[in-house]
Amino acid sequence: MTPATSSKRKKLGRGLSALLGEPLSEEAKPQSSQLQTLLITELHPCHYQPRRRFAEEQIKELAQSVREKGILQPLVVRPDRDQPGTYDIICGERRWRAAQVAQQHEVPAVIREFTDQEALEIALVENLQRENLTPLEEAEAYQRLKDEFGHTQEALASGIGKSRSHVANMIRLLNLPDAVKEMLGDGRLSAGHARALLTALEPKHLADMVVAKSLSVRETEALAAKAQSLGIAKPKRETKKDADTLALERDLTRDLGLAVKITPKKTGGVLSLSYLSIDQLDILVRKLSGG
Repeated sequence: MTPATSSKRKKLGRGLSALLGEPLSEEAKPQSSQLQTLLITELHPCHYQPRRRFAEEQIKELAQSVREKGILQPLVVRPDRDQPGTYDIICGERRWRAAQVAQQHEVPAVIREFTDQEALEIALVENLQRENLTPLEEAEAYQRLKDEFGHTQEALASGIGKSRSHVANMIRLLNLPDAVKEMLGDGRLSAGHARALLTALEPKHLADMVVAKSLSVRETEALAAKAQSLGIAKPKRETKKDADTLALERDLTRDLGLAVKITPKKTGGVLSLSYLSIDQLDILVRKLSGG
């Protein structure tokens, strides 16, 4: 490992170093006395846990394993500074939830002192290694590391073993409309589908089509390219229109349910309506004819 790479990883805190296989300092190594049995009621999810969704069926399956074999891997926790006598779960929230379903009252845990930055880093890497995060959860974790702790995309990529383009592309998913992000969060859309929709002016409309027709990522890319060729894409930055024209475009797009483009000229102008299917064209004809 080069000195530059080592320096980048150190910026991500000792938590990532531990999970990525770099040697821990003596200060950071857990002592045997830190492995304890804690009551379920003494533990709670950490604010910095990037994972938001826990599949109920998977928790039930894990609970059955807990009943039969117990918890084989201790949780990793830190003392809660605001509630003395309780602990934030840094790693192992699924095990904690499964233990409750299995009606266990205690769990094994390693108690460590972590900063907020380290807590987020460790929880992120553990979930990435287990492939437990949805694309949206992963993107939000990267954004939090940037916003709250000042990490660059390059440093993040180096620290978690991903490419810089992967980190950048995941963060871009946060620019999608909430309705599309909801589809991404619940698994109706994959990260590949979502990336293909990033340049669309009407990503929600295209996302609905993708889900309804169960389109593949390649088919979604083709659909987005077709929409862009018809003018249903984000307007180019160099396009100059006055506020009234832009407002009128938005109003017509909303009212007609189609992409509307107004191109002013020296005398008059051009009004363009773009549709993606015969059904959309039929709806437009009925609206224009008053039917």
